[in-house]
Amino acid sequence: MATEFKNKMSELMKQAWMLVKVYGFSMAEAMKQAWQVLKLKAALKKGVVKFYYQKLNGEIRTAWGTLKEGLIPETKGAERKKNDSLITYYDNEKQAFRSCKIANLIEIG
Repeated sequence: MATEFKNKMSELMKQAWMLVKVYGFSMAEAMKQAWQVLKLKAALKKGVVKFYYQKLNGEIRTAWGTLKEGLIPETKGAERKKNDSLITYYDNEKQAFRSCKIANLIEIG
């Protein structure tokens, strides 16, 4: 249990520092955003989640996504390199994998 907590806190701090360095967030904003991302990732693994983020063109996107085993199709092909600045999810409306920048996440709802 303690190891799992330390791993989550380590991931949280890495994301927060990345938001500060790359996107110019204040540390307070970065911590708030990193917590929101951590909560979203946990919720996506449990089932279908509705969340909002800003697309690169400025449009606000309402997404219904999941990462729960059994609700997503089997992936084939080579493993991709993990990108820590993105949230990758399976979009239930489009029936395809999508991603958004963690800095652009607005709300889980």
